[in-house]
Amino acid sequence: MAELQRTLAIVKPDAVAAGATGEILRRIEEKGLRIVGLKRLQLSEQLARGFYAVHKERPFYGDLVKFMTSSPVVVVALEGDDAIARWRDLMGPTNSTEAPAGTIRGDFGTDVERNASHGSDAPETAKVELAYFFNATEIQGPVEAL
Repeated sequence: MAELQRTLAIVKPDAVAAGATGEILRRIEEKGLRIVGLKRLQLSEQLARGFYAVHKERPFYGDLVKFMTSSPVVVVALEGDDAIARWRDLMGPTNSTEAPAGTIRGDFGTDVERNASHGSDAPETAKVELAYFFNATEIQGPVEAL
């Protein structure tokens, strides 16, 4: 039985700058995921560092923060049956060079860092990540999805 879930999607700076936001959102809806929250933001260094704090000990952390603050992003709250897995399938592998055509990363990303999109990897992560960008009044949808 499918589980109603919410998850966070981010259209990263490379995809926003390339004008791919609309196509990515179209694909999300085409796959039956509902957009229940949406914001276009310019991440500050502090906001990006906080969001990616889990990676702060990794060598790519500084470059990731620099990239994510380089131009606007679009943060999206998604809802649907098995939304986390469905969004991750639609994104494709983290490394865009390994992502098949037809996936977000395969079509719009260029490498492991500039990979066009982010998605939560588990229900617990999704709750934390959604709360990082959205307050309760900014997400529309059934209460039981919480």
